[in-house]
Amino acid sequence: MAGMNMGDHGHITIPKGVLYTVPDVEFMQGMIAHHGQAIYMSRMAAAHQADPRVLKLADKIDQSQVAEIRIMQEWLIRNGQVAPDSSSWHTVTMPGMLTAAQLKQLDAASGTAFDRAYLTLMIQHHEGALKMVDDLFATPGTAQDVDVNVFANDVVAVQTAEINAMRQMLSKLPEN
Repeated sequence: MAGMNMGDHGHITIPKGVLYTVPDVEFMQGMIAHHGQAIYMSRMAAAHQADPRVLKLADKIDQSQVAEIRIMQEWLIRNGQVAPDSSSWHTVTMPGMLTAAQLKQLDAASGTAFDRAYLTLMIQHHEGALKMVDDLFATPGTAQDVDVNVFANDVVAVQTAEINAMRQMLSKLPEN
C-alpha cells in the first residue's frame, strides 16, 4: 500500500478462494506496528508527569491497542500469514508514525509540555491510522473479509472519538 514501508515480512501468499487480499494482510501487519508505537508513546505518560486526564487517556489507548494487536495477530496466524509483534514499529514507517526526532521531543518533555506534545503527536498518529484505513478501503477488492472490515471500521470509530477527546483536552491546557 502506498505510504507504507513494511520492512521485511516476507512474501505474502493468498490461498485460492479466500476473501482477503495482499493489501488486507499488509494492513493488519502494518497496523500492529502502528499500534505498537502508540503503546510505546502512551507508556511514557506516567514517567513524564502527565496530567491525570492525559494519563487516563494514555492508559486507555495502551489497553485497547494491546487488545487490538492480539486480534490482528490471531487473524494473521489463523490465515497462515506472518504475525509481527508490537516491536515491529522500530523497523517500519507508515502514515502518522512519529520520527525518531519526534519521539525524542516527547521523551524530553514533562508536565504540561508533555501533555501538549503527547496529545499533538497522538492526534498525528491516529490521523495516520485513519489514512491507512482510507487507503485500504480505496483499494479495489479489499476489506471483503468480515474480520478485516469490522476491525478497520472499529479503528475509525475509536480513533475518531479519541482524536476529538484529545483536541478538547489540548484546547483546555494552560498556555505554559
